[in-house]
Amino acid sequence: MHEYASAIALRYWLKKMGYPRLIIAGFLLFLFIMAPVTGSDLATQVTNVINRFSWNAVLVLAMVPMIHSGCGLNFGIPLGVLAGLLGGTLAIELGFTGPMSFVMAIVVSTPFAVLFGGGYGMLLNKIKGGEMMVATYVGLSSVSLMCIMWLLIPYRNPSIVMAYTGVGLRNMFALDSFYAGALSEFLKIDLNPLGINLVIPTGSILFFALLGLAVWAFLHTKTGTAMTAVGSNPTFARASGINVDRIRTLSVILSTWLGAVGVLTYQQGFGFVQLYTAPLNMTMPAVAAVLIGGASVNKASISNVIIGTLLFQGLVTMTPTVITALIHTDVSEVIRIIVSNGMVVYALTRKTEEAA
Repeated sequence: MHEYASAIALRYWLKKMGYPRLIIAGFLLFLFIMAPVTGSDLATQVTNVINRFSWNAVLVLAMVPMIHSGCGLNFGIPLGVLAGLLGGTLAIELGFTGPMSFVMAIVVSTPFAVLFGGGYGMLLNKIKGGEMMVATYVGLSSVSLMCIMWLLIPYRNPSIVMAYTGVGLRNMFALDSFYAGALSEFLKIDLNPLGINLVIPTGSILFFALLGLAVWAFLHTKTGTAMTAVGSNPTFARASGINVDRIRTLSVILSTWLGAVGVLTYQQGFGFVQLYTAPLNMTMPAVAAVLIGGASVNKASISNVIIGTLLFQGLVTMTPTVITALIHTDVSEVIRIIVSNGMVVYALTRKTEEAA
């Protein structure tokens, strides 16, 4: 009887965790075990995974508000990324340097995030039920429009404009004189003097923890509870006196703002700003990470963000060195595409099954 109960508990746990997530976690564990065997320094690999986690976690966190309000996975995250890019480039144009340029980038990007998120939210309220499909086109069209605007906006700072014309922004430029390392260098733990190639970007992790705590606290307020109610049962929420459209728009604005802060956090760790079509590359990794962490198209938590970002970024970071050393072929991009798109398909299929 005891063995039967244990078997039922194990099956329930496996079903709750999801086989794709368990397979990915097992594969990542295999990569960590094989890293020393292939000649890679394990501490260096752990440092790389932690760094990439600290760069990307805020972008993944941006998925949570819209999922809670029933707007689905935010495939329109490029709008938030564009708001962050506008904030970052304008902060540099205004002459701010060092950590203050990071603070001002967030301040300047906030009104753009509110404007973009408000318009995006109103659009999604018009097409309830088809948010994720429309969001994809919103992201594509907004990035295409900004490709033109990066050439037309009259920036003059020689550090960021094209060198040969002085007009339009470069496709990529370094942040060494600006907000590179603004968070990752703050309270950094460096064990290299002890002979261990391990560096922990404490500031970036604390910043994500602060934002994660703020989002968690918000979701437990009266407005946050209303947001969850709207996502769970909009008809009941409307009958309870909740303004469904207003709550949905608020969630989109919050998600867009987190996307803006997320790309600035990524840039300060990466050390470069990438413009033009680069924001399109931010969507799928963020969506896939939150799904790998256990979220669905209508339910997500901070723990899903943490677990998913660690698994996804760990996989993307470890694969090039370990698998390349084993089979002498770089298949990291292939695995990244399989994981990203596969988890999205898995989540949408699971939603269909639950609805049925």
